[in-house]
Amino acid sequence: MPSNATRRTVVSTLCAGLLALCTPAAAQEKYPSRPITLMVGFAPGGGTDIIARLIAPKLSEVLGQPVVVENRSGASGTIAAAAVSRAAPDGYTMLMGHVSSNAMVPAVMRVPYDPLRSFTPVAVVGTVPQVVVVPAASPVKTLQELIAFSKKSAQKPNYASSGVGTQQHLAAELFKQATGADLVHVPYKGSGQAINDLVAGVVDLNFDTVPTVLPHIRAGTLRPLAVTTKTRVPTLPDVPTVAESGVPGFDVDTWYMVMGPAHLPQPIVDLWSNAVKQALTDPAARQRLTDLGTVIVGGTPAEAAAVLDADVAKWGRVVKDAGIKATD
Repeated sequence: MPSNATRRTVVSTLCAGLLALCTPAAAQEKYPSRPITLMVGFAPGGGTDIIARLIAPKLSEVLGQPVVVENRSGASGTIAAAAVSRAAPDGYTMLMGHVSSNAMVPAVMRVPYDPLRSFTPVAVVGTVPQVVVVPAASPVKTLQELIAFSKKSAQKPNYASSGVGTQQHLAAELFKQATGADLVHVPYKGSGQAINDLVAGVVDLNFDTVPTVLPHIRAGTLRPLAVTTKTRVPTLPDVPTVAESGVPGFDVDTWYMVMGPAHLPQPIVDLWSNAVKQALTDPAARQRLTDLGTVIVGGTPAEAAAVLDADVAKWGRVVKDAGIKATD
């Protein structure tokens, strides 16, 4: 049976051919001939927004038309994802996809799109590690102390997230499955309030991205216990990985992926793939992304599709094993 990535390529190629046969006037129109919207499913100033705005100027330069970042935040990024899934596959409405909205949340609740069939992956812009953090006043100093404390304490540690099915929620659930740690989920409506309550000691810990927690770590209000990726983070070189801390094989990151609606014609996919590639070679953008703790990826549409396929399957298993029931 052909892979999801192969099916996407075949469908996109067929659609491009049908478009040329059925609409010759449109086929002759040079793409792009007007401004393009790059939709972000999260509020201004968040990680997804920052990354989209960092590469948008170079995308505009390469494509020859303005690439306008539009924030349509809410519902863990699914509002924007749904809007792009309904857009015409003409390359004028694109998405800065996120692991939460495009791989995690659809495993937990019903969303108005299929995470695999409703989109055309173009390129993974980058990945960001998560960090297990506790308030500076917490008595817990290491990851093993956290695990041990959670198992023996009558009052179980609670962890914050920016909502059910988000990166913080499912990373913590995978951690629980890998370690047997007994942690209680406290979902918030966004990462900002979750971090504020963590700093204040209202909640005990969080699994959040480097850009979100780094200012608080540097300010001394949060203590990092471990990073969730296979290797250490250059911006936090003294912080061990979860695997180094006694949980072999643990590896979680947050990815940002440029994607369009399903059936995006292959010539448009190729143009966007090249534009992202050139945007990620811009020295200023690369430096800023690195400073934020982003691992720059790039790569081909097929590689992006493989990442999406793998994570939809991975987080589906985590949700099933955790007994999290899909809801409306």
